[in-house]
Amino acid sequence: MATIPAKVHDRLIAGMKKFQPILSSLKAKDINESDTVGVIIDMLNEVFGYVKYDEITTEYVIAKTYCDLAIKINGKIKYLIEAKAIGMNLKEDHIRQAVDYGAKEGVEWVILTTGILWQIYNIGFSKPITKELVYEFDFTQLSSKKESDVEILYYVSKESIAKSALEDYHQQRQALSKYFIGQMLLTDTLLDVINRELRRVSPGVKIDNQEIASVLKDELIKREVLEGDKAEEAKKRIKKAQNVTLRSTKKGASGEVAEITDVQRSSTEETETEVTESNGEGESAAQSN
Repeated sequence: MATIPAKVHDRLIAGMKKFQPILSSLKAKDINESDTVGVIIDMLNEVFGYVKYDEITTEYVIAKTYCDLAIKINGKIKYLIEAKAIGMNLKEDHIRQAVDYGAKEGVEWVILTTGILWQIYNIGFSKPITKELVYEFDFTQLSSKKESDVEILYYVSKESIAKSALEDYHQQRQALSKYFIGQMLLTDTLLDVINRELRRVSPGVKIDNQEIASVLKDELIKREVLEGDKAEEAKKRIKKAQNVTLRSTKKGASGEVAEITDVQRSSTEETETEVTESNGEGESAAQSN
């Protein structure tokens, strides 16, 4: 759960209460796209906290065309926003258009909105370019009494940018996705745990991890969870995390070995010093006699 500053929390709730009836009224009038953009600009300012004419840019030029809006903080584009008329249903062509703007401009976050419907997309710049709908909401259906509804507004507010709140929320959603958990179940670590527990229940049975993996893939986990771009991305992230852990473990082990070697070397040097001093004392005593 995000920690929202009190002033920001109050602004989000006030904005919610102000613009919900306005949006409903404008939808009934079926205003056009140009007028919808004007309302969205007001929302970006009054609800989400961005400064007009400074942090909100209209008709942002991208490769001989333009995106309706862009959010620029300290000279850097944070979000590209493609707007559609308030009564329009968002379609795949609209999504493709918005994502294409982000891909061409190298902007990771793209928002597609009618003022009422808001869709927040993350763009992956691997080959090929990927898109992920991180979350969406209907502004008119939000409740000021539900903290989770206030949070989803906060994630795209100006104040959340410095805290990387949207990125953190995105990572949490990915970690709890069916693709991530599906791939996690097939790692050696979890297969070892399942194997150990199965042997505890059935002591006389010999079970191989590969057999467990086969049951998980063939009978328990849906095929769609293990195949496709999202599944591959989850698999890569898990593999990368495992490699980092392995390197840390090896580095720690090397440090322990080095420490033991230093202790042994120090002990040997102390022993040699003691022997030398003992021999010196013996020689002195012999000379006195």
